[in-house]
Amino acid sequence: MIVTYYGKQYFKIQLGDRTIAYNPIGKDSKEKGSRFGADIVLSSLRHPDFNGADQCAYGERQPFVISGPGEYEVGGIFIKGFGTDTTYDKEKKINTVFSVMFEGINLCFLGSLSSVDALSREVKEGLGEIDVLFAPIGGGDTLSAPDAYKLTLAVDAKVVIPMDYEHTKGSLETFVKESGENAETMEKFTFKKKDLEDKEGGVVILKSA
Repeated sequence: MIVTYYGKQYFKIQLGDRTIAYNPIGKDSKEKGSRFGADIVLSSLRHPDFNGADQCAYGERQPFVISGPGEYEVGGIFIKGFGTDTTYDKEKKINTVFSVMFEGINLCFLGSLSSVDALSREVKEGLGEIDVLFAPIGGGDTLSAPDAYKLTLAVDAKVVIPMDYEHTKGSLETFVKESGENAETMEKFTFKKKDLEDKEGGVVILKSA
């Protein structure tokens, strides 16, 4: 499994010969996006910062788009979406927290989660045992760095990848400090299930591609 970061909450997840795009940046966003072909697009929030599925179509390759709560199965990839209340860009919205299960690895994307309390006990139970957690840490419309770390402890994630911090000075440094300096910085995160067995709250910081 290979994880690449494109800034904001935009990730490319490569699972063998299949590709998932998470929260691709749309053409109408002020953020800078990137184009690549994807088989599945997950969009957690109806906003140009996160719903650029058209940026992930390539030739005849048209992605299967999931943009809300529910349970889905696409080619052996099992996806669960859980709705949470949030406020983004001064509007009340539904943010979808996604669990993606593939070959025994559970990826959890928090999207634009606004508070620790927004993740109910029922949602935590539905997410199951989390291997890799993608957590916003920039504050404002999303979790602050201290709250994001508090949540990573509550869900007992093996590895945490922070996101959506580029416009908030010091948030990444605060998050790393909260985690006890247990952080690695890399271009891409490449791993298998066995690589996570001994992990416990490790932080992986990905450079924006």
